[in-house]
Amino acid sequence: MRLPIEDALPQLIETLAQDRRAVLEAPPGAGKTTRVPLAMLDADLTPGKILMLEPRRLAARAAAEQMAKTLGEPLGARVGYRIRGEAKVSAQTRIEVVTEGILTRMLQSDPSLADIGAVIFDEFHERSLQSDLGLALCLETASALREDLVIVVMSATLDATPVATLMGAARVTSEGRAFPVETRWRDTPLPPKTRIEDVTAQTVLTAMTETEGGVLVFLPGEGEIRRTAALLQGRVPEGVLLRPLYGAMPFKDQRRAIEPDATGRKVVLATAIAETSLTIEDIRVVVDAGRARRARFDPGLGMTRLVTEPVSRAEATQRQGRAGRVAPGVCYRLWTRAEEGALPAFPPPGIEVEDLSGLVLEIALWGARAPGDLPFLTPPPAGAYAAALRLLEMLGGVDADGALTDHGRAMARLPTHPRLAHMLLSGGSDAAPLAALLGERDPLKGGTTDLGARLDVLRRPTPAADKPTLQRINAEAKRLARLVERTSDLTPAQLLARAFPDRIGLRRKGDVPRWVMSGGTGARMDAGDPLAGARLIVVAETDGDAREARIRRALQISEAELREVAGTKIAWQDVCQWSRRDRRVQARRQERLGALVLEDRNLKDPDPAEMARAMCDGVRALGLNWTPQATRFRARVELVHAEDPGFPDMSETGLIDGLETWLLPHLDGVKTADDWTRFDMLPALRAQLSWEQQTTLDNRAPAHFETPLGRRTPIDYGGEHPSIEIRVQELFGQTRHPMVAGQPLRITLLSPAGRPVQVTMDLPGFWESSYAEVRKDMRGRYPKHPWPEDPRVADATLRAKPRR
Repeated sequence: MRLPIEDALPQLIETLAQDRRAVLEAPPGAGKTTRVPLAMLDADLTPGKILMLEPRRLAARAAAEQMAKTLGEPLGARVGYRIRGEAKVSAQTRIEVVTEGILTRMLQSDPSLADIGAVIFDEFHERSLQSDLGLALCLETASALREDLVIVVMSATLDATPVATLMGAARVTSEGRAFPVETRWRDTPLPPKTRIEDVTAQTVLTAMTETEGGVLVFLPGEGEIRRTAALLQGRVPEGVLLRPLYGAMPFKDQRRAIEPDATGRKVVLATAIAETSLTIEDIRVVVDAGRARRARFDPGLGMTRLVTEPVSRAEATQRQGRAGRVAPGVCYRLWTRAEEGALPAFPPPGIEVEDLSGLVLEIALWGARAPGDLPFLTPPPAGAYAAALRLLEMLGGVDADGALTDHGRAMARLPTHPRLAHMLLSGGSDAAPLAALLGERDPLKGGTTDLGARLDVLRRPTPAADKPTLQRINAEAKRLARLVERTSDLTPAQLLARAFPDRIGLRRKGDVPRWVMSGGTGARMDAGDPLAGARLIVVAETDGDAREARIRRALQISEAELREVAGTKIAWQDVCQWSRRDRRVQARRQERLGALVLEDRNLKDPDPAEMARAMCDGVRALGLNWTPQATRFRARVELVHAEDPGFPDMSETGLIDGLETWLLPHLDGVKTADDWTRFDMLPALRAQLSWEQQTTLDNRAPAHFETPLGRRTPIDYGGEHPSIEIRVQELFGQTRHPMVAGQPLRITLLSPAGRPVQVTMDLPGFWESSYAEVRKDMRGRYPKHPWPEDPRVADATLRAKPRR
């Protein structure tokens, strides 16, 4: 059968012959995965081997088998494959299909890729960490060592312009699709809290009555697949086969899902594993639940969690294309046409949302000191990169400057996460079962969080354990054991503490099982769990909740085991800190491991400077203590600061942020909330001003207004205008309105009893107009006080009339 990609192959081969680089865009089902490597082999573009990267093991095997079948040769002759723990290659192999991590290992071992002539990145739109890293390293190799290296990036849904620009490559496009696919959307959105399995199963049953051929159903994970299969069991027509397809399945079961089955119609319930690079030959219908499960890393927590999100439009297009591989098809989407516009265009690149510790270790092994040293299509986020660097330093993989250590070099040679590599190097072959267990799905569904129960099941299987998962774990444990060989005396809990030094948990006081972890985060588990009463645990897996993570897998560790493995990381510290509960500074001598306090005592004769520093935290909790005098002073400074930024910022935010600068030297002896309520901030506020600034302040925003009698009245600068309160008689003889800071004073005129009579910002106008009415009223109320007819020529006074 002629595939759509055939029309684009001549242009692709010509571009590669001239430029050695190209970006190939081809829709799903065009045939690029199996046709492009063979076309490059026929064109004899390079004497070296053609390496093609696939994101998944199943796709790598399937692509190699199909190409070998096309050549009429056994697998492992001119076409072979290499995946983790398995290879089918020979001396005559010219096309080798590999999973992405294999390329990274090859580049790190031989940066020149001496026997490789071309590297093809298939399904690059998935933007995995390894594909982004592999492309960056290949571009480095091509620019420094191998100008002849052919690099091809292939994708069905990628925005090709950025990657073509990065590579300096031409774009080649295949326009055709194998067969048309009709899309059917829902008429109305799914109601909130709808179980996706229920509506998916119903849609499958509808599709069975409306269409012909096999049905491929996309669901986010294994759990949804199992539940949907249970709902369909007994409801699909007789003879219809239900086939699950997900990454953790044994390969022979995956085979059954993708191979044609002549015995009846087939429904394949699959994760995203079936989106790309696989042709399931008898599929004519796609049912897309519209969900994708992704790993998202929170650098603040140092944890990865799996989240279920709506698919992107690019992923929906990929899934739709599965229905048009072998014949015209139909795609049912479990969302409305209107909702489709709100979907993101593309899924997030792995480098933006995943744990970067493995990537950072590879960068350091390559010899780069920063991500900017390599040509990444998307730069790693600074926060996640810094978190990965901190973890590697904690594990001993890099030094304080970020340079790779000998231990880090040994870690990088092991095909596992850096945490597990560190554990394997610490524990040797004894650590292999635990490392393999942590790298696989849980063999025991539900029940206890105790990893010890899983280790027991590895040694003595029970009916409750998932047999295929146990087989994979044991096979991986044997492979890892061969890589490290030596043994150690460390217990499983100590090995786990080596891998997760930031997740050693100390139980909080109380009945609820909650732990604070050495990295500073919190975690919890169900009260009925066998580990619920453990004082110390090591946590291997949580749900990643940002508020308080739920523990999924952990081991209990004794204090003796912890002290043996933590060594000098456990140390005594003198700690002065503010206690919100007790509302005072507490001085303690503590034996600590990270955020854990293993022993706590009173500290005699604490450092006064540290006590004052802790009190600053108390001030932040309690708030600033404003007296009227301090409030007026702050207002004066703020008035001048608005025109002269050289004056200190005395806004609430500015003062709180700078407590250690201006307040700390004045906190000697202040230790409690009661002490703080008695504390006068005015001297500390004044001390922020130099002598010259104090003089300027007094001139531009004086603290007092001096009355004609020589009495000093405080000026309030807290309102829109500077203001004072003063008795009317004290301003007799004043013919000009007082000015402050270039503004007229807002004067509240008071009666002899101190009650407000009038507010004015024009004293001469008041004498001229309103005073007569005020005089008339005041003479009746306060006859013993002078009320002259013309106050402008009268003497200021605060006295009553003398007795006759």
